[in-house]
Amino acid sequence: MSRLRLLRHGGTNEEADAGRRRHVLLVVDQLQSALGGGERIVLTMAARLPAYGYKVSILTFAADERSAALIDPPCPVYLLPLQRTYDVHALAGALALRQFLKEQQVDLVHTCFESSDLWAGGMTKLLSRAKLVWNRRDMGILRGRKHAIAYKRMAGLPDAVFAVSEEVRRYTIEVDGIDPARVTTIHNGLDLARWPERSVSQASGAPILASLGNIRRVKGHDVLVRAFAVVHREMPEAKLRVGGAVLEPDFMDELTALIAELGLAQSVSFAGGVQDQQAFLQSASMFVLPSRSEGFSNAIVEAMAASLPVVATNVGGNAEAVVDGVTGLIVASEESAAMAAAMLRMLRNPAEAAAMGLAGRERVVAQFTTEAMMRRVIDAFDRVLTSV
Repeated sequence: MSRLRLLRHGGTNEEADAGRRRHVLLVVDQLQSALGGGERIVLTMAARLPAYGYKVSILTFAADERSAALIDPPCPVYLLPLQRTYDVHALAGALALRQFLKEQQVDLVHTCFESSDLWAGGMTKLLSRAKLVWNRRDMGILRGRKHAIAYKRMAGLPDAVFAVSEEVRRYTIEVDGIDPARVTTIHNGLDLARWPERSVSQASGAPILASLGNIRRVKGHDVLVRAFAVVHREMPEAKLRVGGAVLEPDFMDELTALIAELGLAQSVSFAGGVQDQQAFLQSASMFVLPSRSEGFSNAIVEAMAASLPVVATNVGGNAEAVVDGVTGLIVASEESAAMAAAMLRMLRNPAEAAAMGLAGRERVVAQFTTEAMMRRVIDAFDRVLTSV
């Protein structure tokens, strides 16, 4: 039988006054050892919500004990084991969720990813009076056919939908059929206290091209390697460093074979899962994101905060973060030649690259801070909770 249990206590969630604080439950499908951008944003929200008068908890359906989310979490983390959403265990899980929502007096459930949106969201609306907010973070890349059908049929379920970029908002409205009035764009924010100002001139020696993204085919590392091969022929001293956990071992094997075939084994390195993004980017000359699909990249914002010029593919919300020709260069997806040309332009024109890096930092300060993100989140939560 599926039993909901406290996995980590985390935080205090003590009430600051005599009044009951509104309780937000953040639901994520899983907490892997290598956290993705979506999970990291959930942890940021969990850490910040109490300052705005909210009580907060996290619920997940699966958790790796090595997950960074379980090391001193900002709030209680609960586990509701769920492998399928349509068997007797799922029914038991639904009853456990109903009891939890009632006992914990949850006012709003905020879901991320497919199972959280569809199963936890559906059970929330069916079995409780809590408000429901979906958080859409991608362009449907993880969906199966059943997910696509379910999203359309359940389009009227959420009280609000947060889209991580304008492109994701458009997709949510046009493909899922969500009422535009319910969809709010809230870009990811970055805590600039962890990202002091830095000049690209801090990078010295051989040029280092950095990329951050878990090793999956959708992240386009094969395109990046082919583009780097062109750069390397002109600038043999250049290095490519890739940070990210290997989530698709077969794809990693392909990359290893491609690197060997192109004679780049001494110039391309993989750093594995990166916990300290700032340290990883510190010595880089530029940042490159070759994704085939994105919602809104945390890694791009981090690179811009590090004053790095960015080369990114024109997918999802990338062009909402990177202003082409101002903070970096936007190139077509799958076009290794165009990516190589953009990278070489940066390397051949260090003054222009440095200016783009500084402009990127200014853009993050103006638009992509954690404070800006949380203001939009709180405004939206307040609207949902006060609506009839």
